[in-house]
Amino acid sequence: MKFLDRAKIYVLSGAGGSGSLSFRREKFVEFGGPDGGDGGQGGHVFAEAVENLNTLIDYRYKQHFKAQAGGNGAGRNRTGASGEDLVVPVPVGTQIFEEDEETLIADLDEPGQRVLLAKGGNGGFGNARFKTSRNQAPRRANPGQPPEERTIWLRLKLIADVGLIGLPNAGKSTFLAAVSAAKPKIADYPFTTLHPQLGVVRLGPQESFTLADIPGLIEGAHEGAGIGDRFLGHVERCAALLHLVDATQDDVAGAYSLVRRELSLYAEGLAEKPELVALNKVDALTEDVAADKARELEAACGTPPLLLSGAAGQGVQNALRRLMDMVRQRHADDAEAAAEGDEPQEWTP
Repeated sequence: MKFLDRAKIYVLSGAGGSGSLSFRREKFVEFGGPDGGDGGQGGHVFAEAVENLNTLIDYRYKQHFKAQAGGNGAGRNRTGASGEDLVVPVPVGTQIFEEDEETLIADLDEPGQRVLLAKGGNGGFGNARFKTSRNQAPRRANPGQPPEERTIWLRLKLIADVGLIGLPNAGKSTFLAAVSAAKPKIADYPFTTLHPQLGVVRLGPQESFTLADIPGLIEGAHEGAGIGDRFLGHVERCAALLHLVDATQDDVAGAYSLVRRELSLYAEGLAEKPELVALNKVDALTEDVAADKARELEAACGTPPLLLSGAAGQGVQNALRRLMDMVRQRHADDAEAAAEGDEPQEWTP
């Protein structure tokens, strides 16, 4: 299944049914009267986050969604049937924008969350509604309200605990394949990964976290260079970042600084996220050369980097354990913040 994280759809709610203009015509009833029923309510269009989806590929083949219209009223004070609501299922983590792609309508980051996209029209009144003591035979009925039509954009941001970042060909896909059951494409040329990949890392019976492999960044990515900033949004929700630096390149400090600069320019708080820096592919170097590269990288990032090799498995478990601790800390902080927000406020007049 192809990964798609951006889609444009068109939604149309149901129109309200028209009211009825009708009078009683019964045998042996001397005086009749208005008995036109109201029109039915048009159906609404909702978007709902569901757990069994992880891509927006379905909306490449179907872009138009229309709710059912309300039924018209009828004589004998019969109200028209209400139109059925239409629910558009989207993956958890989907953001919904207006047609300008800047105005945020909703951010569905939890399963079961639902947002109203288009409200159905109200049904029109039948002539029985307009009967008064002065006008006992009204010849007036309202049409139903028109439907709402909107063009919206869906943008998916993966919900992962840890995001893999780095320059192209830094060994991110190899690392993901080594620590999880994911099978990303691996090759010896840049931009092998064209779409984000997700994997589940299991350290024990109750210890696991999700790891997202993001396509490589290059200079100017925040402005659209290379694959651009299209996939940087997928690491906005991550609790921590694993920054892999290729140990076989000449300037490891420059490679690290370049990626950090792009994260800072992209904004969204990516530069402030907890980060674990690792010098990857150290199995291709001698111990002395690897130590020199580590010192250069430490001078750039300010902390001693991990030495690891996804292909050889060197230092992988240590890195996973530290990432697990960072994820736990993030979850504990979130739970503490939620608990503080739920505390009852002191009443004041």
